[in-house]
Amino acid sequence: MRTWTKRDPVKNYFPLPNEIYQLGLSHGAIAVYGYLLRIEDRRTYQCHPSYATIGKAVGMSNNTVRKYVQELEERGLIRTERTSIITRDGRKQNGSLLYTILPIQFSIDQFYQRQMDAVDRAKERQRVARRMERTGV
Repeated sequence: MRTWTKRDPVKNYFPLPNEIYQLGLSHGAIAVYGYLLRIEDRRTYQCHPSYATIGKAVGMSNNTVRKYVQELEERGLIRTERTSIITRDGRKQNGSLLYTILPIQFSIDQFYQRQMDAVDRAKERQRVARRMERTGV
């Protein structure tokens, strides 16, 4: 007979903000973002997995992970910084990126501002088109 253990809500889970689904992100970007949230240091909001590590966790190639990381950066959800390491023989090499998870409210504000800007541009185009119709241009 199989015995089920009690689930510890703090130990085995992490929160994914509900707002993430309102930002129009691709499913791959949401998967990468979720993985970064899962492994981040909760005190510094940072982590440094390689593309290969992320890809293995979410079932994607390195290039696909790179594309989704770029999408997350463009949306203001994360910031990345290049790191370097010193090998045992003293050579300097590129390390994994250092990811900083940014407050989601910043991304939400940017998203709605872009939507408002698009609405304002559409209204301006309509206004110009009406003016051109009246003047016969």
